[in-house]
Amino acid sequence: MAEMIGAVRSVVSGLARTRREALSSGIGAALKTLALGGALALVSPLSAAAQTPVKFTLDWVFQGPTSPFLVALEKGYYKAEGLDVTMDPGQGSAGAVQRVATGAYDIGFADVNSLIEYNVKNAGKEILCVFMAYDFPPFGVHALKKSGITKPADLAGKKLGAPVFDASFRLFPAFAKKVGLDAKTVTHVNLTPQLREQSLAQGTVDFISGHYFSSILDLKARGVAQADVVSFNYSDFGMDVYGNGIIVSPEMAAKPQVVTGFLRATAKAWKEVAANPALGIAAAKKRDPLIDDALETERLNMSLKMNVLTPFVKENGMGDVDPARFARSVVDVADAFGLPSAPAPDKVFTSKYLPPKAERMVAP
Repeated sequence: MAEMIGAVRSVVSGLARTRREALSSGIGAALKTLALGGALALVSPLSAAAQTPVKFTLDWVFQGPTSPFLVALEKGYYKAEGLDVTMDPGQGSAGAVQRVATGAYDIGFADVNSLIEYNVKNAGKEILCVFMAYDFPPFGVHALKKSGITKPADLAGKKLGAPVFDASFRLFPAFAKKVGLDAKTVTHVNLTPQLREQSLAQGTVDFISGHYFSSILDLKARGVAQADVVSFNYSDFGMDVYGNGIIVSPEMAAKPQVVTGFLRATAKAWKEVAANPALGIAAAKKRDPLIDDALETERLNMSLKMNVLTPFVKENGMGDVDPARFARSVVDVADAFGLPSAPAPDKVFTSKYLPPKAERMVAP
């Protein structure tokens, strides 16, 4: 009997021990699961923030002057700021403004003068420029010397070929007003960006509008020497306006960390491209393998010299504006467009998203 009682006690003790081990093991596993879940809960928001999606539109096709955006994308500068950026070409500044205004894109690269017009016509729904890229404007119209056009007055009665969203086309009435030309005497021929310079070279239009570095070099690619082109750059006729800048949607404007991160990454890439243009050309060629390396290098260098690395930018860094000059330009553009009033400058441009000056000193 004693032996039986001992055996029973042994079995009961073993069962109890097994139960305790099982409970201990289960609790340990549960604690480990909870700990892992807690760690994931801590990591996940950071991962999500590190991949904030941003849709970005250019104003034009992929070319040398806008290649810094591609460099920032390719080298992971946007990702380092927590941004998952997708980038598309455009068909003109006014179109880029519309893309951002409708919410189809979060950030865009567009002519600030098109923005002035949009903001006046859409009070309460203003789009902000947060980074001025072209301190000196590249706008103008271009004709072939063989056409006999030698001065702005000669444009009267002629055919102007341009995409409707082209910044220089949108500003043509302002230019015409400055030079005393009746813009209504000019016939507009709507062209796609790809047909603009080709149409001028073939003689189907008398002159075209476009960024200087775009039109001159696209004509060169079609066998037209620069010496055979006559250009009227708007800035040479009293239009002291700014050029293109980075614009953001109202929804994106409510995310200052995202906007500043985008600007910091872009400025970093622009500095690298200014020091080594080959970086930009290589990035552009990956997006468009058919580009001419030499032509795009010339275009990029032209834009850097004429529009980006100005004395103001070399002293103050890229992205900001001279307040007095910008205020004058807003009034001039509003007057030239025949707008009922000029918007307050802070309804068009703000510097509050800019990274520190030291991070915007892009000149080599």
